Amino acid sequence: MSTNVLRTADGWWVVRDTRAVRIETKAVTTAELLADRAAVRETVREAAASGDTGTAVADLVALSPVTTPCRVVAQMVNYRSHARDSGFTGDIPPTFFRKASGSVSGPGEAIVRPSHVKFLDYEIELGLVMGAPLPVGAVVTEQDLPSYVAGLVVTNDVSARDVQLTKTQFYESKSYPTFTPTGPFLCLLEPEEFAHLLDLRLKLSVSGDLRQDRTLADMIVRPAQALTLLARFQTLDPGDLLLTGTPGGTALKAPPKAVEKIGALLPPAVKWKAFFRTQARNPHYLRDGDLITATIATPDGRIDLGEQHTPVTDA
Repeated sequence: MSTNVLRTADGWWVVRDTRAVRIETKAVTTAELLADRAAVRETVREAAASGDTGTAVADLVALSPVTTPCRVVAQMVNYRSHARDSGFTGDIPPTFFRKASGSVSGPGEAIVRPSHVKFLDYEIELGLVMGAPLPVGAVVTEQDLPSYVAGLVVTNDVSARDVQLTKTQFYESKSYPTFTPTGPFLCLLEPEEFAHLLDLRLKLSVSGDLRQDRTLADMIVRPAQALTLLARFQTLDPGDLLLTGTPGGTALKAPPKAVEKIGALLPPAVKWKAFFRTQARNPHYLRDGDLITATIATPDGRIDLGEQHTPVTDA
């Protein structure tokens, strides 16, 4: 059975329903905790045997269960629904990009929109937390995926679309502080539970309005294949984070083909001015005072990564 782990300023906790029990470990980083998995298992065993109910989760302030610095890598356009929204047709080549680990923030921390960013977007994503080194040249199969991935987290790949599109710059547009809310739980999976990954449903709402709702069955390149492709050029270490793409429903959508063809004939400055003039009428971009709620779980609750609540505020 999967084990949910929560991190606070005081240490690490095993979550049991609405209660949390402190893990006796010297681990400070996520990598160190994963190396001390025995302490996690012992906490689960002792809590079950003693009936220790611990502390109410509601009384704890959760930090990101992925500690930094670490590598944060993300997949681009990896759900069929998002590909349709983005105007892609035909085969989509697997593409990766990096995010600064300084963008990682807690599951209740405010997302801060920089003053120069006008079009702030959300992207719920399943995060894979590495539990073992992934060397260059590694080939990962579905069967040995548990040998590399220790657990899962809810993430939000927050994006400054005006920076991303005008500069064709993913690194900057997705790397501002607070642009990768992570958690609340690090869900440590047992090997047999990886068979249920495709049942995971990603849901994101903005101030109560459901915007994204898809299962991993909509995914184009699945985790084992993604790690194999990434390992052609990138190593990963325990505690590193791979964001696996977002489903459709983001604020940004491709313009109609006719409009896109006309835009291609215009000078870049004119094209983007016209495009963002139309985007200014799109009510789905994030605004000061919005509250984002994000969850990832299987319908039967076998795997449940918890609920992320992140308000949006202007710098």
